[in-house]
Amino acid sequence: MRQYIRDKTAGACYFFTLTLQDRHSHLLIENIQAIRQAYRFTQQHAAFVLHGMVVLPDHLHILITLPSGDDNYSARMSMFKSAFSRQIPDGELISPSRDRKRERGIWQRRFFEHRIRDDFDFEAHMNYIHYNPVKHGYAQQPIDWHFSTFHYWVAHGAYAADWGSSCFIVVDKNFGE
Repeated sequence: MRQYIRDKTAGACYFFTLTLQDRHSHLLIENIQAIRQAYRFTQQHAAFVLHGMVVLPDHLHILITLPSGDDNYSARMSMFKSAFSRQIPDGELISPSRDRKRERGIWQRRFFEHRIRDDFDFEAHMNYIHYNPVKHGYAQQPIDWHFSTFHYWVAHGAYAADWGSSCFIVVDKNFGE
């Protein structure tokens, strides 16, 4: 079996996908305030710069830049997942393995990460984040999905409000789902 080695570049920009254990759950959007609180908690305890984020029912994508000299994104993802989980009442199914380790069964153990290589890669991942609700059939156009940074970027002129609604968007379907 091939061992996966995570990229650890201090101060880099990264794209992440965090996924629930139950891929049929709507837990994340049903508990959007808990997501927001987990985000704020993580940001206060382990700073980073947020570029883009979308929360879907069973997974989320986030694009951040770490502080200069800091490569510990794993701690941030763990902190975020833990902060969210602590706000959710117990009751999910827990495997014997997780039970032995006293883990919750909300999130998949691992997460997907990708270090952004250049401006083109950054733009492609930002577009992927903001188009994701359309891709999954949750919205007709990105502006219709409320759990996304798309609205922020429209207000700041980075996207037109109708972006992704009437034109053909090329989105790589393999960004960690």
